[in-house]
Amino acid sequence: MIIKQICCIGAGYVGGPTCSVIALKCPGIKVVVTDKNEARIKAWNSDKLPVYEPGLDEVVKECRGRNLFFTTDVDTAIKESNLIFISVNTPTKTFGFGKGRAADLRYIEAAGRRIAEIAKSNKIVVEKSTVPVRAAESINSILRANTKPGVSFQVLSNPEFLAEGSAINDLLYPDRILIGGDQTEEGNKAVQALCSIYKHWIQEEKILTMNTWSSELTKLAANAFLAQRISSINSISAICEATGADVSEVAHGIGTDSRIGNKFLTASVGFGGSCFQKDVLNIVYLSECLNLPVVAAYWYQVIEMNNFQRTRFARRITENMFNTVSGKNIAIFGFAFKKNTGDTRESPAIYVCKHLLEEGANLHIYDPESSIFKQIIMDLTYSEGIEDSYKVEEQVIMFLSPYSAAQNTHAIVVCTEWDEFLKILCQNKSKAEWSDWKLHYIVQIIKN
Repeated sequence: MIIKQICCIGAGYVGGPTCSVIALKCPGIKVVVTDKNEARIKAWNSDKLPVYEPGLDEVVKECRGRNLFFTTDVDTAIKESNLIFISVNTPTKTFGFGKGRAADLRYIEAAGRRIAEIAKSNKIVVEKSTVPVRAAESINSILRANTKPGVSFQVLSNPEFLAEGSAINDLLYPDRILIGGDQTEEGNKAVQALCSIYKHWIQEEKILTMNTWSSELTKLAANAFLAQRISSINSISAICEATGADVSEVAHGIGTDSRIGNKFLTASVGFGGSCFQKDVLNIVYLSECLNLPVVAAYWYQVIEMNNFQRTRFARRITENMFNTVSGKNIAIFGFAFKKNTGDTRESPAIYVCKHLLEEGANLHIYDPESSIFKQIIMDLTYSEGIEDSYKVEEQVIMFLSPYSAAQNTHAIVVCTEWDEFLKILCQNKSKAEWSDWKLHYIVQIIKN
């Protein structure tokens, strides 16, 4: 099958950037990104995109209106496309069987049913969302049970490996592309059709093909391994503080071992974002379902260590301020879960701020990505453990400058490693004392 038009269902952090780069590198293919959220699509068609990623603005401006389109007309896009990416949210279930561990696949199911209802010709359907193992099998069942006579589908797995803050670079220069499909003649044809798209800019040896289940599990395992690595170095940081060892020196010593490498060895407040915790919990739930309790317990400790680190960091702030922050002004530098992104999902800052608010502190919050200010208030207002919304209204002030946020404060807490914070702290090193968590600091301002 020659791919002439691509439809993407879901215009979020994955669907929008991914399809923008495909449009850039495949000018002969029409790429249509769809979403039922009118405000989101309106933003994609404006100068203020709903996703902040370095380099994304330039890619969208070059392609939008040429071969890249954003629309709420999902049905027309499905009808006219040869290949359909499903890039919808797959959050952790908050109710029912598997609550707190299993993935909620309601949006995946809805997309599958919509495709089956609307499609009038053969389609390649591609999982782009992170899903549990054998989710493709479920999508296939939905499509086959609801399809029209003479219409057939091939379901592929093509997981994303994007790091927020470097998504465009990751899309342009990926370590690898995974494509999983049925080991049949028609399945192989579908795999090759998707391969042909990526070959426009990616070397063939970097495009790995495998069966669908292997592809789905590889994605979960990759994120679980990265989360495990972060929790591992954070566990060592606790030992370092108790013994007088320097975690930066220990991390350097570990990282110079070629078998280990130096990536993801920076001690921090813990990992955040929409992927790591969700995917580790997915493996925990999968292991439980497969009657592998020891495996489930092993991976759950990665989450437990992350929770411990966030709590430890928050308590350490209070300890450094004579065991009380009540009535004190504390500047929070950074709220996004990592630098170069506006995503606050599962950000460690939420948990740190929640602790400080409960202890009676007044917070001056600044993040370079000012578009997330409304989201910050929502995160704190509806965060579990904040019983009274008035605490947020009365105790939180947002600032547009780090310098104004730091005025008249007793301490500065850096929760996100934005580069501008490192520059500020280095410039003022003689005026402050701080405890180094690499780029996560508690800065105690010295009063004259």
